[in-house]
Amino acid sequence: MSTVAIIDYGMGNLRSVAKAIEHVAPAFRVEVTADAARVVAADRVVFPGQGAMPDCMRELDSRGLRPAVLNAAASKPFLGICIGLQMLFEHSNEGNVPGLGVFAGNVARFSKEMFGTAGMRLKVPHMGWNEVRQRQPHPLWEGIPDGDRFYFVHSYCVQPADSVMTAAETDHGTRFTSAVGQANIFAVQFHPEKSAHAGLRLLSNFIHWAP
Repeated sequence: MSTVAIIDYGMGNLRSVAKAIEHVAPAFRVEVTADAARVVAADRVVFPGQGAMPDCMRELDSRGLRPAVLNAAASKPFLGICIGLQMLFEHSNEGNVPGLGVFAGNVARFSKEMFGTAGMRLKVPHMGWNEVRQRQPHPLWEGIPDGDRFYFVHSYCVQPADSVMTAAETDHGTRFTSAVGQANIFAVQFHPEKSAHAGLRLLSNFIHWAP
């Protein structure tokens, strides 16, 4: 039986992610694990996260999971979610901390004052449903209409050094990268596990993806 490992470093909404994947992948064994060996042995890896970047990086290292994450990101289908996207980059302005450096680029906070097209002031954190505009074709978009809505909760967004890897963008006062795709890695700022049909379709596509 194929295995999906959901990395537990103490900072993710792991139960919701696990339940959503179990729903779309009944033939897979879904493991929420803090065991680096289980992550390395898994066929697919999901890297979720919530909270502040400095706390997430500290907890990841305190559990000895950094090498396992880097191994998975280099070798198997890998899905990053929310902070699990941000941690893949070189640096975050949140706490001025280095990330894992899988991707070149920075993580920056939204401006304190942002306005929508109608002049309405927008709140930070960016919280709620928003459109995701696909910027490159990708197997994980299969069956998901361009502009479909996903659920977001975040105050920081990634700024890839190479725009070619941007798989989707979203507008919240400014246009930001809401998904990246490169080789065996796909990572999203939104929460597919909280995004109804579109989110479940993305997770199902991940389960069947053969990069």
